[in-house]
Amino acid sequence: MRHAVVPATNVENNSFAVTRLLKICTHCERLSKKDLGIRIPRPIGNGPSRFIPEKEILKVSKVDTRTQSIFEDAFAALGRLDNISLVMGFHPQYLESFLRTQHYLLQMDGPLSLHYRHYIGIMAAARHQCSYLVNLHVNDFLQVGGDPKWLKGLDEAPQKLQQLGELNKILAHRPWLLTKEHMERLLKAEEHSWSLAEVIHAVVLLTHYHSLASFTFGCGITPEIHCDGGHTFRPPSLSQYCVCDIANGNGHAFHDDYLGNQEMCGEVEVLMERMKQLQECRDDEEASQEEMATRFEREKTESMLVVTAEDEECVPSRDISRHFEDPSYGYKDFSRRGEHVPTFRVQDYSWEDHGFSLVNRLYPDVGQMLDEKFQMAYNLTYNTMATHKDVDTSMLRRAIWNYIHCMFGIRYDDYDYGEINQLLDRSFKIYIKTMVCCPEKTTKRMYESFWRQFQHSEKVHVNLLLMEARMQAELLYALRAITRYMT
Repeated sequence: MRHAVVPATNVENNSFAVTRLLKICTHCERLSKKDLGIRIPRPIGNGPSRFIPEKEILKVSKVDTRTQSIFEDAFAALGRLDNISLVMGFHPQYLESFLRTQHYLLQMDGPLSLHYRHYIGIMAAARHQCSYLVNLHVNDFLQVGGDPKWLKGLDEAPQKLQQLGELNKILAHRPWLLTKEHMERLLKAEEHSWSLAEVIHAVVLLTHYHSLASFTFGCGITPEIHCDGGHTFRPPSLSQYCVCDIANGNGHAFHDDYLGNQEMCGEVEVLMERMKQLQECRDDEEASQEEMATRFEREKTESMLVVTAEDEECVPSRDISRHFEDPSYGYKDFSRRGEHVPTFRVQDYSWEDHGFSLVNRLYPDVGQMLDEKFQMAYNLTYNTMATHKDVDTSMLRRAIWNYIHCMFGIRYDDYDYGEINQLLDRSFKIYIKTMVCCPEKTTKRMYESFWRQFQHSEKVHVNLLLMEARMQAELLYALRAITRYMT
């Protein structure tokens, strides 16, 4: 990275004025005089997340030896420890499974070449305008020998990758529209056709990075200091702090951590009481199949009417949109336009009975890794809710997972969808829908507005659930289309 050098005479003349303006400490003043002419980058954010205080994230790796060991292994394998991993470090069991799967998808033997894998990651992340992931994989793409020309835009990439644009678009925003014809166009192209194994690899990568973009926005992940958007050379204008305080994330007085918890007093207890009452109702009576189907359709329709965000449509920058086609294509509120999301019955096609075996057959070991990751996110529990211990949270975790699948039209015949409205309030539903369907619109206010009495580690757990449920939903539609093509 090249930076303009500041003439030493100018620095000396302005040294006293700058020191007074910024109240630079003696140590930093001594260093600045020693290194005249060097522009030192300063992180724009405080820590790995805009939503979670840095001290809480860093505390995890200090007290948990397993997390520290996972971080060391990740750094040894990649030569870096990204902010996504640092935030996932709240849940080391999951992080281990996530990193193992991602490493296999990107670096181990597989149908696709290494530079294709990273380029597909760029295409997928770009659909949600996730510059953090795009920049990460631009660098990786170049490191494994990718052609810089491809980075000028999708139309500069090989025809084979361009053909993937339609699948990327539909999977990211409206996966229920996928058909076997979409797969046929890839597999039976006259030129540059894909093999079945290559399509499976591409589908897993696309769904992985669509859902990871959701996690990135949902947890407010910030770029590392060495990445684009992660640093600035402008001095801070906060006169009561030294530059080193801000750069080291010690500007705690400026965190807006006060969430007005007083008005949310009893939120956890109310939720726990509802869980108890629902369990008692389950034991007392069971709804008919007709009633269960009605409740699903009602919840599916209502989920379409949940407003994702206050902001208007986000227009992607040219820097991001060049990596995909049809920027105007996105998630829409279908019910408002008279459209209908068809119902996908898990009893007819499920991950456990159908998708798992198909992936494992065409891309060995990956089905097993994905299954372990799904199970880890779904079953992960510490039997706590905020300050309460020995709590069975399975009902709540299932409601969150099934609500996401419901938004995608996926129905479990044995689940009572009436429970969702009892357990997930409106602010939580808005956050879930925004993060899953339009993650680029997620804001700090939305993150703070749900579960105000819960810990940040619990909110990160929610984000893991949302990410994995979304990935599995996309995979189900894609794998069903491939199965229909094969039969």
